[in-house]
Amino acid sequence: MKLRQLGFWAVTLALSLPAWAAEKPGEISGYVRDAAGLPQMGAVVEIASSTSRVLTVFTDVAGFYSAKDLIPGYYYVKVSAPAFLPALREKIGLRTGSSVRVNVTLNTLWDAMRIGPRRNGADEDDWKWTLRSAANRPVLRVFDDPTAPEQQSHDMKASVSFLAGSAATGYGSGSDMSTTFSVERSIFAADRVGLSGNVGYGDGLPSAVLRGAYSHREPDGSGPSMAVTMRRFAPSDPNLHYAALQALALNAGDDFAIGDVLELKFGSELQAIQFLGHVTAFRPYGSVDFHATPNTVFSYEYATSLPQTRLEKGFDSAPADLSEADPRVSMTNFTTRVENARHQEISISRRIGENSLQLAAFRDRVANTALLGTGEVTAAGGFLLPDVDSETFSYTGNNLDTNGLRVVLERKFCSDLTGTLDYAFGGTLDLTKPDVAIQNAQQWIDTERRHALAANLSGKIPHSHTRWIASYRWVNGTALTPVDMFNASPGQSDPYLNLFIRQPIPTLGFLPAHMDAVVDIRNLLAQGYVPIVAQDGQTVYLVQAARSLRGGVTITF
Repeated sequence: MKLRQLGFWAVTLALSLPAWAAEKPGEISGYVRDAAGLPQMGAVVEIASSTSRVLTVFTDVAGFYSAKDLIPGYYYVKVSAPAFLPALREKIGLRTGSSVRVNVTLNTLWDAMRIGPRRNGADEDDWKWTLRSAANRPVLRVFDDPTAPEQQSHDMKASVSFLAGSAATGYGSGSDMSTTFSVERSIFAADRVGLSGNVGYGDGLPSAVLRGAYSHREPDGSGPSMAVTMRRFAPSDPNLHYAALQALALNAGDDFAIGDVLELKFGSELQAIQFLGHVTAFRPYGSVDFHATPNTVFSYEYATSLPQTRLEKGFDSAPADLSEADPRVSMTNFTTRVENARHQEISISRRIGENSLQLAAFRDRVANTALLGTGEVTAAGGFLLPDVDSETFSYTGNNLDTNGLRVVLERKFCSDLTGTLDYAFGGTLDLTKPDVAIQNAQQWIDTERRHALAANLSGKIPHSHTRWIASYRWVNGTALTPVDMFNASPGQSDPYLNLFIRQPIPTLGFLPAHMDAVVDIRNLLAQGYVPIVAQDGQTVYLVQAARSLRGGVTITF
């Protein structure tokens, strides 16, 4: 009888153990201190998620708090105390049976004005590039450890930049003088709203882009987002009655993960364009990342617009740069042509110690290709679309239909120096007959296979805190479009020799901001210029990238 009872209890215990382990609660704890490191006793700590009620605890004499018996999920922690500004920590992941330490530093209003919000960790992360299969889609991701000693977040991030010099990227390059701004704020526990823009200076209404964005993070980890973008490009010239391009775009997307293995991201953008008529464009995108191991990722990506690589690398001179924003337009017979693209790519990425390797195969189809030219031209004839500020123009090329491959090797030599090598082979548009008249050039533009090799170095000078990027991209022949024009990996770089410098500027201690001087030089040696004959008999050029120099000051709050 005793043996039967013993067996019964053994079976019962065995069956209950998995359920008990699956529901084992977690804990969030930490210390609350002021800017001088002194513990704050009696601070109110509110802990909650979107699926649970708010749990309120108080700090003890050592500034310590603890909240136990929490179900797994994503939490936020809000800390408040008399004479201090409230502090909020968001997206704190709590696993089954784990304990997360979240330390909080409270600041007074004077502390915030004197020190200003700092982004030490975030700034460093901007320079820890990872291999990517497409813009804003990381391939090799390092997930944050929810059991890390401390997690930091910021309620608001803001910056403003004053820039001189045009990007020289054809029609829509923006004004020689411009101001850019960006404001992003966290609301509630899992929502973020942002407003960014770029306003140029000039006669009449300025060239400008304004973008409002909203994103939400669900408890299951998915992240739906929406954005509205309004653009007004610079007026053209008298032959087009000074018409200006105006565009409105609505973007909606989502991303979610299935376990720790599969990531899916998808969305679309609807564009309404008004310029010499009305045109609409629908641009879907999506990607699937399969994490075979923590260091190996297989990816498939589909895109219909060029990636904004400078924004994704976290080292951009203009957060809302007109020169890298859709739509890309040109003109034929006084009719607007909007560049339409389809890009598909499969890749495998592997991280080995301090090295990362990516192998990718892609297929690109681009219609109404907007080629870049440089020189003084007019819109007379109806096939050139000049940019009056940068002395560049857009020209409609033939369609590009090609496939190719890419190999990227990234090496982190130390915390202050990272290098990449990028090899690509694929098709590019090229002018097969030299010195032709510009009105006849299109019939001599064809697809040619080219090799491209790029070297890219980026880093920071420790004592001066100067951040820099230097790159050179070589092509074995003339080309009017980049080889692998959808490349968004760390090896991506603008054609030929480029240099970017960002230098912190000392500021008065009471200012709640820090300042940086920025210098952006593209195609310094003016290479890759293909001569053609303009209507007035003068020589102008079709190029992959025009030489340009931009500089200014960025203030980050």
